[in-house]
Amino acid sequence: MLPKNIISTILKHGTIVWHKHALERMMRRGINKKTVVTILLSGEIIKYYTDDKPYPSYLFFGRVDNEPYHIVAAFDAEQKTGFIITAYQPDLKHFQNDYKTRKNEK
Repeated sequence: MLPKNIISTILKHGTIVWHKHALERMMRRGINKKTVVTILLSGEIIKYYTDDKPYPSYLFFGRVDNEPYHIVAAFDAEQKTGFIITAYQPDLKHFQNDYKTRKNEK
């Protein structure tokens, strides 16, 4: 897992690639790029997807204006590139009150 300081350096001084899927979902969900970057810089990594290709990805949780957000992103430390995969607001239908723990779906 990449240390948060390397992720921060990539976001501040590297390249950010916004996947088309992420931009489409963000537009539909009313989430702007500033919110995504804020969560990636200050949020908490709540899941690490080691098997994702071509780079492992991370699920970040954070709040902006007290609203919860999840951001999925991957990072290439060698090329100093971050890839924004998707962004959404977790809901209580799918997550516990902490917005981090997924409820068991039947």
